[in-house]
Amino acid sequence: MLLENLRVEVLAAALNLLKYGLVTLTGGNVSGRDKTTGYVAITPSGMDYEQLSAEDIVIVDMDGNKVDGKWKPSVDTEDHLYIYKHKPNLYGIIHTHAPYACSFAILQKEIPCCSTTLANEVGGSVPVASYASVAGGLMGPAVVEVIGDKNACLLANHGVISVGESVKHALIAAVMLEDGAKVYHLAKCMGDPVPLSEIEIEKARNVFLYTYGQD
Repeated sequence: MLLENLRVEVLAAALNLLKYGLVTLTGGNVSGRDKTTGYVAITPSGMDYEQLSAEDIVIVDMDGNKVDGKWKPSVDTEDHLYIYKHKPNLYGIIHTHAPYACSFAILQKEIPCCSTTLANEVGGSVPVASYASVAGGLMGPAVVEVIGDKNACLLANHGVISVGESVKHALIAAVMLEDGAKVYHLAKCMGDPVPLSEIEIEKARNVFLYTYGQD
């Protein structure tokens, strides 16, 4: 099976989106880009993640041509490819409809970085990409315009995009973003959350990048 390991990784991330409550039913999508071939493995359109096998993950080239797989790829494939083309350091992209983060997206409000959770993996406050019609091919450009070196952004009136140097890192960003959004929401209910300084954001980010975990 072509790019079997990458397909397994993409499917595992998709199942984890259900586990962590970041999507419901067949919502959202996951992709990973192979460093050798440049091919992208992406979840198929409108299919139940829990019923998928690794073979059901679709392989496309950077022009969107299907290379391997029997199903139609995600309707957001064009957007994933646009992001990969303009952010060559990225190898994983995840789109979710996580409820707490989406509440900010539909308000079109940035999530301030008031917790080390957001600083660690997302890289600071979470910007909002301009509204793009669903499956219209404009989501990718909107994301690239605002995401900078962050690992996530909100999609106005829609959802969330998280990215990373691997599918695993994109998943971590998606999970930690939702956790940060939830904590910020709860804190806001009780008072005025205190933002972290840029210096402390950078410190927390560097610890997560270079110290946290095993070598």
